[in-house]
Amino acid sequence: MDRDMAALLTRHSEALALFGERVHAVRADQWDEPTPCTDWSVRDLVNHLTAEQLWVPALVTEGSTTEEIEEAGDAYDGDVLGKRPRATWDSAARAAHRAFAEPGALKRMVWLSYGETPAVAYCSQMITDAVVHSWDLSRAIGASERLPDALVAFALEEVTPYASGLSASGLFAPPVEPPPGDSHQTRLLALLGRRA
Repeated sequence: MDRDMAALLTRHSEALALFGERVHAVRADQWDEPTPCTDWSVRDLVNHLTAEQLWVPALVTEGSTTEEIEEAGDAYDGDVLGKRPRATWDSAARAAHRAFAEPGALKRMVWLSYGETPAVAYCSQMITDAVVHSWDLSRAIGASERLPDALVAFALEEVTPYASGLSASGLFAPPVEPPPGDSHQTRLLALLGRRA
């Protein structure tokens, strides 16, 4: 495995661990609390990230085609967390990381909802999603909102080229103007419509 792919897997592992730490910090009375993600509770947010991880083995390891994905359809829609949300997250995160770390996995192409995509790009998007949603979850539960510098730098580099078009998808708020003297973290959040 070349150095770039090894570094990508390291960032992926760190992003999953960061979000996982926040999941394990959720108190029993916080699952219904609101988050910075419009219309999502803490449970909804954790459910979203968990469902994303559940798709990874099918897309990366099994190389599911568009037709197979359409057949799977809503396999991970709705509540995937069940009665043990932390354990479900942990299991899904481990399986996702194993799939990306499988020899040759990052050199494959995967079929996503918007078409064929290099697995390395898919992994990069998943890292960025986990990093930003770690901040969302932190804010929702009152945990530290400080994100690791290496993950912030990675996510900022990943999302900057296409951030301006994300709000058109309806899944992201429009970018906001960061305050003067902003940090990399503040700039990342502002690109994705969040105010630190």
